[in-house]
Amino acid sequence: MDVTKIYEYALQREREGRDFFRNNAQRFGHAAVVGAFEKLAEEEEKHIRFIQSLLDAQQAGGASSLETGQQMDREGFFSERAETELLDQSIIEAMVPDLAVLRTAYLIERDFAEFYEMAADKVEDPTAKESLQMLSRWERQHEKLFKTMHDRAFEEYAAMPWGG
Repeated sequence: MDVTKIYEYALQREREGRDFFRNNAQRFGHAAVVGAFEKLAEEEEKHIRFIQSLLDAQQAGGASSLETGQQMDREGFFSERAETELLDQSIIEAMVPDLAVLRTAYLIERDFAEFYEMAADKVEDPTAKESLQMLSRWERQHEKLFKTMHDRAFEEYAAMPWGG
């Protein structure tokens, strides 16, 4: 597989993901939910910068550096505390009206992870393979968070009396 084409496609998808989170952050009335979506937009922006650095190195014919990605790995995604706060019951209740947005976010992240896994399996360059595996891990973390958020909000919705 052409690694340049993979990175170009990844940039396009990550930009779409960032824009989705930014645009949908304003749909929620709960400040913590808005903050979560804004934080996820920031995370996607980091992915964009990382992929752009890989693409730039690839196009310049130089060796790609995974240093930025490794730093992101060390920093981690949301802190455990922030993730716990996002799953607070009052926040879950605030998300019920936007189950479709949560489901879409989950599917976006799952699609990203699957794309990166598939691409990593097909490239031979060890640095490209590792960078794609990193991206896949990050997207799996996002996917897990959104799946949990969606499922908890859906449980809340299912327990509501008819009419909400």
